[in-house]
Amino acid sequence: QVQLVESRGGLVQAGGSLRLSCAVSAHTSNTYSMGWFRQAPGAERDFVASVHWHSGRTAVADSVKGRFTISRDAAKNTVNLQMNSLKPEDTAVYYCAFRYGLPVQNQVAYDYWGQGTQVTVSS
Repeated sequence: QVQLVESRGGLVQAGGSLRLSCAVSAHTSNTYSMGWFRQAPGAERDFVASVHWHSGRTAVADSVKGRFTISRDAAKNTVNLQMNSLKPEDTAVYYCAFRYGLPVQNQVAYDYWGQGTQVTVSS
């Protein structure tokens, strides 16, 4: 059983920064990956970033490249999403997700999901 608990999001002005964390409880020796996705009102859930837990290899969506960074802290069993230079179009509910195996960008490939946290960027 895998459990994911996300930190609280928040309201931030455009150009500001916010850091999201997701605590992972996964008692497994299998390789796995973590991802961050987001869903704006009326839109589909989109890929934001991913990290392969064991190698640390990361990937980010083009829309956030250069502004968002994903990382994992093995000592704390958390995956973090550092968001800088935030824009109003980054406003969405952000979800962390878990899958066994290598990271992918397709949300249907993820097995477990956090509860979601709201990030609002004001202009």
